[in-house]
Amino acid sequence: MKQKSVLITGASRGIGKACALAFAQLGYHVFINSCHSKNLLTKLQQQIEHQGGTCTSILADISKSSEVESVFSTITSICDGLDVLVNNAGISYIGLLTDMTDHDWDSIIGTNLSSAFYCSRAAIPYMVSRKSGKIINISSMWGRAGASCEVAYSASKAGLNGLTKALAKELAPSNIQVNAIACGVIDTSMNACFSEEERKMLEDEVPAGRFGLPQEVADLVTDLAENHPYMTGQIIGLDGGFL
Repeated sequence: MKQKSVLITGASRGIGKACALAFAQLGYHVFINSCHSKNLLTKLQQQIEHQGGTCTSILADISKSSEVESVFSTITSICDGLDVLVNNAGISYIGLLTDMTDHDWDSIIGTNLSSAFYCSRAAIPYMVSRKSGKIINISSMWGRAGASCEVAYSASKAGLNGLTKALAKELAPSNIQVNAIACGVIDTSMNACFSEEERKMLEDEVPAGRFGLPQEVADLVTDLAENHPYMTGQIIGLDGGFL
């Protein structure tokens, strides 16, 4: 039986790392990507291989189309193509819109939204040829509701939600499912900037009374990858009841 393959972008830590470990446990060949964190990627690859899995780490800036082409050249040198694509790469910016530079805006949109377009475009032809595939986008509740002082981040995630819904309709005739997970406050390094007081205030706002865990996101990602062939075009909330 052919080994399935998955690419997880932004996989060096947090949600991406949890997803990589979860897919490895399911027997996938896991392609992991990060822009800068070479040491963390290498350690994750070694961890997966130590546990009996197979993994390829690829350092690349996937906000750039040319580097995504290079990523997929590596993928197709190892296997025919991807069974699953997890568009997880994301960065945030907290501050007033008027304080943002053009570079800040371009970085957020490039990393959070354009990367999903580039990677999906590269992954789709193989999936279409097989009439099978899954694209799972890691979005945010702020893509639905918007967050003050996170305008660019909210806009990028709203765009990702729109991409999900439109692409799902485009690919449904080819039996390819495209869904997104609108995460709430997840306990990752992206939220490590909060003080203990700010963290407590946030936890109090969440009906579930706590931050979500990366493993909880990974559990939902792998469930979508392995099951639910009739579910597509959905923005699935995973926010502890926040929205």
